[in-house]
Amino acid sequence: MKLIVNRLLKKSGKTKYWLAQQLGTSWQNVDKFINNQTKSITYERIEALCEIFDCTPNDLFELSEK
Repeated sequence: MKLIVNRLLKKSGKTKYWLAQQLGTSWQNVDKFINNQTKSITYERIEALCEIFDCTPNDLFELSEK
């Protein structure tokens, strides 16, 4: 499973820096999300992303091939 935040950023015309500000984190952490270099994500972070992008958790993830 992978996080597809980058697609949502592109669709909304926003930047990693903007998202970092919205989440109250560094752009480096956002970059890790975007590049799927993180092993876990909290429910709070999922909820925040859903609120920011006005989407559901289903819109944040996709199944990746093994």
